[in-house]
Amino acid sequence: MRIDILTIFPGMLEAPFEHSIIKRAKEKGLAEIHLHDIREYANNKHRRVDDYPYGGGSGMVMMIQPIADCIEQLKSQRDYDEIIFTTPDGEVFNQNKANYLSTLTNIMMLCGHYKGIDERIRENYITREISIGDYVLSGGELATAVITDSIVRLLPGVLGDETSALSDSFQNSLLSPPVYTRPYDYKGLKVPNILLSGDDKKIDDWRFQKSLERTRLRRPDLFDEE
Repeated sequence: MRIDILTIFPGMLEAPFEHSIIKRAKEKGLAEIHLHDIREYANNKHRRVDDYPYGGGSGMVMMIQPIADCIEQLKSQRDYDEIIFTTPDGEVFNQNKANYLSTLTNIMMLCGHYKGIDERIRENYITREISIGDYVLSGGELATAVITDSIVRLLPGVLGDETSALSDSFQNSLLSPPVYTRPYDYKGLKVPNILLSGDDKKIDDWRFQKSLERTRLRRPDLFDEE
């Protein structure tokens, strides 16, 4: 998988992609992540990428020219399955969307800033708009990092245990059950005996029931979605 990210602050994304699972995916050649500085495409002396909004109002708007030129150059080199804009008014990201995106080959993601981007970019280039929640961030970089992490970890061969991602919360519309590790007894706090029974079916049933209980308690809305 190749992910191209367009941003005016590439430094914000360098560190998140040089650690843990994403670093491992890159080292294995399973994922390529390329950062593109939109300012390098600005056709003005000061590499300016924003201007005042037509019609007045507060804030600044990212200009169409630098973004469009960057997108056009990348599109001339390869076909993209999705060109994503991270924005608070996009469709809310969830595990199903992460699963879908993880099956693609080439993805481009645009990080907005200021009051937003020129609407003509959204109308003519963007294929999908995604929000990571009903709140506003200073820019799209953190949202893009979240989406990238959720996608890359699903790629075959990235996780040490191929079945690990299948048991994550939300994969089956349920939250994950409780997990335990050594020691068995820590100052009187013990691991449930069922997990030491060696009976796989009983353990699976216990985990499923705990998932149901946790979901009903913490996220009853997930049942409403079914």
